[in-house]
Amino acid sequence: MSKTSVVKEDTQPGTVVTIINIQDPDSGENGKVQCELNKINEFSISSTSNNFFSIITDDELDRETASEYNITVTCSDEGVPSLSSSVTLTLQISDVNDNAPVFERSSYEAYIVENNTPGVSIFTVKATDADWKQNARVSYILEDSSVNGVPVSSYVSVSADSGVIHAVRSFDYEQIKDFRFCVKAQDGGSPPLSSNVTVKIQIQDQNDNPPQVLYPVQTAGSVVAEMVPRSADVGYLVTKVVAVDVDSGQNAWLSYKLQKATDRVLFEVGSQNGEIRTVRQVTEKDLLKQRLTVIVEDNGQPSRSATVIVNVAVADSFPEVLSEFTDFPHDKEYNDNLTFYLVLALAVVSFLFITCLVVIISVKIYRWRQSRILYHSSLPVIPYYPPRYSDTLGTGTLPHTYNYEVCRTTDSRKSDCKFGRAGSQNVLIMDPSSTGTMQRLQSEKSILDEPDSPLEVCCF
Repeated sequence: MSKTSVVKEDTQPGTVVTIINIQDPDSGENGKVQCELNKINEFSISSTSNNFFSIITDDELDRETASEYNITVTCSDEGVPSLSSSVTLTLQISDVNDNAPVFERSSYEAYIVENNTPGVSIFTVKATDADWKQNARVSYILEDSSVNGVPVSSYVSVSADSGVIHAVRSFDYEQIKDFRFCVKAQDGGSPPLSSNVTVKIQIQDQNDNPPQVLYPVQTAGSVVAEMVPRSADVGYLVTKVVAVDVDSGQNAWLSYKLQKATDRVLFEVGSQNGEIRTVRQVTEKDLLKQRLTVIVEDNGQPSRSATVIVNVAVADSFPEVLSEFTDFPHDKEYNDNLTFYLVLALAVVSFLFITCLVVIISVKIYRWRQSRILYHSSLPVIPYYPPRYSDTLGTGTLPHTYNYEVCRTTDSRKSDCKFGRAGSQNVLIMDPSSTGTMQRLQSEKSILDEPDSPLEVCCF
């Protein structure tokens, strides 16, 4: 009479799924009917009224445990012999988003070699969801956190669909050796369910750093020398080369070798500790200056190395050492460079001085030549008369006759002057009949040609 083929898994116990009506045409005991179900714990059957039976949920349903049920109802009368009939009902359990994604591991640990290429994949996280379809679709999200004050998103990224973790940057073992972060797996249900997992990334070291020599210190401006007395015995400890390697493991294992020496039979270097000792007795014939070149190598593949120069002075007193080590190659090179720059600066200053001196002399000569040309030129002198200088009608403001004396220097390079005397060697006459034109009556000899002659001017 009422049949449901799909039931949600979150259906509460006691929910009616199906109502069945049973009919038996017999009478009396032969018409009384009893029904029962096959052995299914989640469902039960009960009689609501005569010949009506209800199938109800007897327990919580879980689609992830059983997604479908085949319920067989068997009905029998109370007659003798008992007669019965049965019917099978198929019931589907629909999914509800009641399961969060579950990672394959409780935590992950992965390794990556330093100096990696940005964007390279490190490893993959995997989570599954027991739900169905959209409720089981998992997306991966990188949780917000920081590593040494830097957002973790600047170190790694995670693919939302596949869960592949990629390196965003190139890692340096010497700066960061490992870090942790969380990845969240979230399903597509409504509301969505999620779970987190912790991931640890360990950076593996590469032999990318050469050894660093701490002692003896290599100075650029002075010479540091170790003193060995001439009375030193065999095995005398001269000094010790101290070096470190910031790499780790076998990449940081260091060995020392004597590469070059002024006298190779006098000194040796410990391969493991870097100690420099005398091999034989020091004699008077040994040179005062001893120069040792020690090479420090690590055990990486490929091996990296560093060299250090050790200056040794075979002497008994400090003044003897000081006199021998005052002139050292790098000091001489420094002095040579200083001398070169001083000579270059002196040459530039001298060139500029000579250039300025030549320019000044040239300008002086040019001005002197111009003054001489003007002095010997034969150009006529054109006098200038102010307005109303001469009045032909006698109505002017000046008297009829005035004598004027003009003086000039006889030489532009001298300061003395000669004054004109009385006479009329050079007379300017204003013709009354003229229209203001000045006539000049003078000798053919130019005033400029006779620098010592006086000048007299008479006006009428």
